[in-house]
Amino acid sequence: MNHKELIAAISAKSGISKQDAERLTDITVSVLTNELTDGKTIGFQSFGNFEVRKKEERLSVHPATQIRTLIPPKLVVNFKQSSILKEKLKENTQHE
Repeated sequence: MNHKELIAAISAKSGISKQDAERLTDITVSVLTNELTDGKTIGFQSFGNFEVRKKEERLSVHPATQIRTLIPPKLVVNFKQSSILKEKLKENTQHE
C-alpha cells in the first residue's frame, strides 16, 4: 500500500473526503516523525511498537575487492509487532 492508497482507504472507511484524509495522514506522519526524532517510543495497542535504536559502528568487507570500510554508528527505527498482530498474521498463513 502506498501513500495514495492509504489515503483512499482512510477516506472510504471513515467517510471523510480524500483531502481531509490526506491532511490527517500528513499530520499523523509528522507527529510520529517528531516523536521518533526526539527518541521516544510509539506504541499502538494491537499493532506494535516503533522505537529508535542505535546501531554501533562496524567493519564491512567488500566481497569482490576485500576492501574494508568502517561504517559509522547510526540511528534506525525498529518495529516490534504486538502479540495480537502476530496471531492475526499466523491465522492468515494457516488459511492460505
